[in-house]
Amino acid sequence: MSYYKIESIEEYFKHYKKSVREPRKFWGKIASENFTWYQEWEKVMEFDMAEARIQWFTGAKVNIVKNAIDRHLAKRGNKTAIIFEPNDPSEEAQHITYTELHHRVCKMANVLREQGIEKGDRVCIYLPMIPELAVSILACARIGAIHSVVFAGFSASAVASRINDSDCKMVITSDGGYRGNKTIDLKGIIDEALVNCPSVEKVLVVKRINTDIKMKEGRDQWIQPLLDEASDNNVAEIMDAEDPLFILYTSGSTGKPKGMVHTTAGYMVYTAYTFQNVFN
Repeated sequence: MSYYKIESIEEYFKHYKKSVREPRKFWGKIASENFTWYQEWEKVMEFDMAEARIQWFTGAKVNIVKNAIDRHLAKRGNKTAIIFEPNDPSEEAQHITYTELHHRVCKMANVLREQGIEKGDRVCIYLPMIPELAVSILACARIGAIHSVVFAGFSASAVASRINDSDCKMVITSDGGYRGNKTIDLKGIIDEALVNCPSVEKVLVVKRINTDIKMKEGRDQWIQPLLDEASDNNVAEIMDAEDPLFILYTSGSTGKPKGMVHTTAGYMVYTAYTFQNVFN
């Protein structure tokens, strides 16, 4: 019996009870049957509730992007991985296949490495809802960089506080973004934020609204020329199960924003399982 795909409400309750009674056996079976690992785990789960310390798949080696993209190329390479519906109905939609996505993510991963980003470095992503957002996230995860997505619309002070808290080395942004029939000066917001962010060494800029912006020499670069020159051959970094994957900040509406760190393997297994069964 496969635990991965629930076919009925009866199966749901059966699987739920199994997950509560025997969580290690339940999640171990899902993880072993449905994902690609460089090395399997020594323990499925370890926890200390008094210390609020929980670890998943201790000792395992994996890369989440290898699971999200690479393993699907042989059978699903020509199938659509991402659909982008732009804000403006006159702008053409994009249907990006798994093969195309792999090509773009590998190029982006190589650009990040060429710009000095290494495993464990933090990268702030301040982009509108465009394909480059997903590509940037996947490229970071592919090379082991920790991404911090900040909502493209937050103020300069809100962006700066998140960049400084996670000590980001790079920001990926765009010249601007669309919100309804208005445009947002994202690059201007980043320029203002970075006055108080000494850790940021590089800013990569996506051309989105084709507006005139200021580019700081030695720091800012348009991303497309770098992608045009980059190789599409990239080997995914081998990550430990408990290596940090990304930092997501609370809104800060009741105080200073708090960064929640999500680690690699537990996030991968649970989100894939949840998505499979919520959307079914």
